[in-house]
Amino acid sequence: MPTDSEKLETIGAATPENSASLNPLAADPELLSDFILESREHLTSIELQLLTLDQEPANAEAIHAIFRGFHTIKGMAGFLDQDAVRDVAHEVETILDLARNGQLTITSTVIDRILESKDYLTRCMGELETSLQTGTPVSPAANAALLDAIRSLSAPGGSGEKASALPAAPVTPERASPAALPVETVSAPIEPVVLATQGLAELAREVAQVPAEAPSELSGTPESVDGPKAGAARTTGARSIKVDTTKLDYLVDMVGEMVIAQSLVRHDPDLAIGVKPRLGRNLSQLARITDEVQRTAMSMRMIPVGQLFQKTSRLVRDLSRKAAKQVDLELFGEDTELDRNIVEDLADPLMHMVRNSVDHGIETPEERTRNGKPATARVTLKAGHQAGQIVIQVSDDGRGLNQAKILRKAIEKGLISADAQLSETEIFNLIFHPGFSTADQITDVSGRGVGMDVVRKSVQKLRGRIDVTSRPGEGTTFLLKLPLTLAIIDGLVVGVGGQRYIVPIFAVREMLKPPEDSISTLQGRQEMAMVRGSLLPLVRLHQRFGVKPRFENPWDSLLIVSESGGRHFCLMVDELIGKQEVVIKSLGETMANIAGVAGGAILGDGRVGLILDLEGLFGASNSE
Repeated sequence: MPTDSEKLETIGAATPENSASLNPLAADPELLSDFILESREHLTSIELQLLTLDQEPANAEAIHAIFRGFHTIKGMAGFLDQDAVRDVAHEVETILDLARNGQLTITSTVIDRILESKDYLTRCMGELETSLQTGTPVSPAANAALLDAIRSLSAPGGSGEKASALPAAPVTPERASPAALPVETVSAPIEPVVLATQGLAELAREVAQVPAEAPSELSGTPESVDGPKAGAARTTGARSIKVDTTKLDYLVDMVGEMVIAQSLVRHDPDLAIGVKPRLGRNLSQLARITDEVQRTAMSMRMIPVGQLFQKTSRLVRDLSRKAAKQVDLELFGEDTELDRNIVEDLADPLMHMVRNSVDHGIETPEERTRNGKPATARVTLKAGHQAGQIVIQVSDDGRGLNQAKILRKAIEKGLISADAQLSETEIFNLIFHPGFSTADQITDVSGRGVGMDVVRKSVQKLRGRIDVTSRPGEGTTFLLKLPLTLAIIDGLVVGVGGQRYIVPIFAVREMLKPPEDSISTLQGRQEMAMVRGSLLPLVRLHQRFGVKPRFENPWDSLLIVSESGGRHFCLMVDELIGKQEVVIKSLGETMANIAGVAGGAILGDGRVGLILDLEGLFGASNSE
């Protein structure tokens, strides 16, 4: 009796008798969406395993893992009549089958072709996703050139090296997969199979099971699909489910509303008159449960930052080969978890920094040898927790930033005056200006300043900051300090007149009540405050929002020393009310573009407080 895998591969062949009946089912949007999602997961895993194989060509586990990924994609693509995807996956699967049976040696050319196949399939998934969104049925076009390149790897004289001296692993009929059987056996016509519509997804999942001859991921040893290990694998897989991100975001929003409601009850004036002991205990218990539910809901949005780090492995490999450099990528803290939205928005900035490090920061092997360095350079990505924030470090051991060159370029562009006296930090921050580059030769990726303005804007959008340190001849380090999540913020609640504002605590350096003689006016208009020997601009918050303050004189008020774009300034407020963790609420499209306002929050007493955007606040103050 044919197995489910054989049924699916035969269905995927789409004989004239059954193609007409299968096409409507293959266009099922939900099934196609699941196929795209699962295929992207497999393709991501395939790329990581290929990069491992690039370092260890004899790594059998990596070969098996890559084979399983392409095998699953091929089966699902055939089931959904995606012939172009199926054909490429099938040809790559054939090459991998030769490799895992010891008949083909993995070379860099083989890895390049498989990476090209992975990139092609990724583009196909993008086309299919666009087709789903537009409602226009589209099938990816076949890539004959890629198919020929893959087939040539196993041909005599091809770039894949035959390993004829190694005996092929015997394959018994009971343990053979469709890919290991002759084509005639796989594509032989069978009796028409009648399937219920609701059973399609189940059949697809059965085909996605690990091939019988592949080693068990749990034990590392071959195991029959009907054995106890396979049952354990299925049980383990059932512990996780896929949830639409929209539902997850809605859940987090509702938990935020619950936290606000609990806070309102806790601070209700009627309860302040006199709370009975039992009611007080119940309220404390409610607060603990609410806090735990909030933490759990937020953790559901968290994903390991390693997913982001691994994407740079391919970039480093391709760029180093293109630039004829030897670069090793070191990853640390890959298990550190970060909000899913932050990980997605951080992808581009991280790519910019790694690209600039490899292309411009790292020297050629000859230059490194002349300078007494190892020929192979090192790029390091590290993530960890520090003071309630996530800190991501991007560093290299290249030539470092040239301060004199940066200053010369900045003067040429008119960013600073020729007699300006800047600190080391201020000099390094010049590279974040749009279009700033110290590269002598412009290439498609060269210049440590190219794209760095995008990096800073993206990091600031995520309510984070970026610091730069560098030593000539030793390398450069970027430190990205980011909040754990975008949904909750730790802030200082301050009062100005009768209004309440939340100042993000990550941007606060210190608070002080200044003496009268520390306040001065520069050129008759810009107020300045002397703080620890430095003159800092003073921004009156009540002027920004048209609020009548309690105090007009800065020395009667409270100054909050804040940071914006590498520059420090003082924010003048009436009083500090306290520190509070608040749930960020959007103010809607009507108030989306107010300079200096990042959102709103409902405070414990039920009042609405505006969350300040210090970058926009300081920028608006300077533009006046």
